[in-house]
Amino acid sequence: MAAIRAPLVVFFYGGSWSSGERADYRFVGEALASQGIVTLIADHRLSPAFRYPAFVQDSASAVRWAFDHAARYGANPARVFVMGHSAGAYNAAMVALDARWLEAEGLKPSRLAGWIGLAGPYDFLPIGDRRTQIAFEWPGTPADSQPLSHASRASPPALLLAPAQDDLVNPQRSTVATAQRLRSRGVRVESELFEMVGHVTLLASMAPVLRGRAPVLARVTAFVRSAG
Repeated sequence: MAAIRAPLVVFFYGGSWSSGERADYRFVGEALASQGIVTLIADHRLSPAFRYPAFVQDSASAVRWAFDHAARYGANPARVFVMGHSAGAYNAAMVALDARWLEAEGLKPSRLAGWIGLAGPYDFLPIGDRRTQIAFEWPGTPADSQPLSHASRASPPALLLAPAQDDLVNPQRSTVATAQRLRSRGVRVESELFEMVGHVTLLASMAPVLRGRAPVLARVTAFVRSAG
C-alpha cells in the first residue's frame, strides 16, 4: 500500500465569534486542495447564544475529528495543521498554544505539525468591540483567554500573516508580538505583514481572482510542505 503523504489543514473562519458558516469558505478549501492539501473547514457554536470557551472547545473537537478521520481522506495524521482567519485565527492559536483544549479531547498540541494565523487577535484585553465583549463576557474575561500568554518552547511551528494596515486587529500587538514571543522561546516562526491587502482581503487573496494581491496561498503551501 502506498504511503499516505498529504497534509491536512483544519480551517476556522472569522466573524467576531458571532457569525459565519463553513459553506462561505469553500474557496479556502479549493485553494488549498489545488496545492495537494486536504482541508477541513469547521463550524463552531456562535455568540451570543454561546460564549467563550464554547468556540474553542468546538475547534478542539474538530481537530480530534480530523486526526481520527485523516486517513479516510487520504491525509497523514502526523501532518495535521490548524489554520484560521481573524476570530478563527484566535481559535487556531488557542488550540495550538493552550494545551487545555486538546487535552480535553485526548490530544496534545505537540501532535500538531504547525499552526497558521491570518490577521488573528492574540492579545486584545481590554475589549472595546461590542460583539467581542459579548462573546467573552467582558469585563469578566479571564486573562488566560489570550493566546499570547500561552506561547512557550513547546508550541508548534507557526506561520503568522497579517495586513500591515489592519483597521480591525492591531498587527503589531498580535501578529508581530506573538511571532517575537514564540521566537524568543525557540519556536520556528515565519511571519510577514502585507501592504496591498486589508483585514478581509488578506484571506480573499487565496481566491484566484485576488491572488495577485498577496502571496498568502503560496506562503501557506510552502509552510505546510516544509513543516509537515
